[in-house]
Amino acid sequence: MNRQEANPMLEITIERHDGYALCRPAGELDAYTVAQFREALTDLAVESYVLVDLSDVPFMDSAGLGALIGGIRRARENDGDVAVACNRPALTRLLHTTGFDRIVPVRETVEEAALALGEATD
Repeated sequence: MNRQEANPMLEITIERHDGYALCRPAGELDAYTVAQFREALTDLAVESYVLVDLSDVPFMDSAGLGALIGGIRRARENDGDVAVACNRPALTRLLHTTGFDRIVPVRETVEEAALALGEATD
C-alpha cells in the first residue's frame, strides 16, 4: 500500500502550560495531513509562546515544514515566538539542513525547548 492509499492519521494534542502552549502532532506530517496541522498552528497564533513537539512525528515533508514556518510567522506577527522539540535524528537533520534551526530553537526535549523559549523572552 502506498502513501496515497493509506488513510492519513494525524492526532494533535494541545496542552496549556505556564507561559506557553504545547502542540504535539502524532503521525506523519505530509501533504495529506498538513491542513490539520496548519489549522492547529493558526489557532495557536493568539498564544505568546508555542512549543511544537515533533517527537511523535516519524516523517515530515516540505508541506509539513511549510506549515511549521507559517505557524512561526503568524506567531511572530502577534509578537509571540516558537520553539521546537525533536528527538528524531532524521527530522533534526531535516531541520538543520533547511536552516530551520537558525530561525527558531530546536532542542531534543520539551524541557530544553521550553527553556530556550524562556530565553527568547528575557
